[in-house]
Amino acid sequence: MNWIRENRAAAGVVGVSGLVVLAVLAFGVFGVQTKFFDDEVAEGGPVFDSGAASDIASDVVDEATTDDMNRFMESNDTPIEVPADEPMPPAVDEAQESGVIVTQFEGSFGPRSHPGEGVAKILNDGTEQRFLRFEEFATDNGPDLNVYLTTADADADAGDFGASGQFVDLGDLKGNVGEQNYEVPADVDLDEFDTVVIWCVRFGVAFAAADLAPAG
Repeated sequence: MNWIRENRAAAGVVGVSGLVVLAVLAFGVFGVQTKFFDDEVAEGGPVFDSGAASDIASDVVDEATTDDMNRFMESNDTPIEVPADEPMPPAVDEAQESGVIVTQFEGSFGPRSHPGEGVAKILNDGTEQRFLRFEEFATDNGPDLNVYLTTADADADAGDFGASGQFVDLGDLKGNVGEQNYEVPADVDLDEFDTVVIWCVRFGVAFAAADLAPAG
């Protein structure tokens, strides 16, 4: 009987030890992994519904091509300058009215409970559509990180960021490192919701934050 009791006790110890090992492994895979492994993204500038894009590169024309174009124009008597019989239309005061993408608001990320760096920008093409863009962005990785626009300032108490009615959730953080874009709903007043917060939903803490101010 003593032998049976001893073996049962040993089996119990082995079972408990196995559970401890499994718990440690689970924490290692699901807890530590998100902290020490970066999710890097590299999104180009956003493309608006109007077709405007912020990363359109200019065509480069070499000297030989330029010479060919000039010879073609000369041989076909194509004038280089054409006088206008009618006055030119008035210049557009706002660049965005011509479909050019402009930065309306911007701010720099700073640390909260974790390091934070980079620039947050609000881009607009003259329509109601707007995008929040991160450039040279970096913070620590973590579980359930979301991008919030909040009414609270970047240095506010953490509880103010998640207060009911005081934030707009733009969705999951796409990566803790790199350039990325988030569309801002048309009904969001950016004069009120003027702070970007990287918010950990699971633990209710702010990783990094940036106050937005009018650009230029």
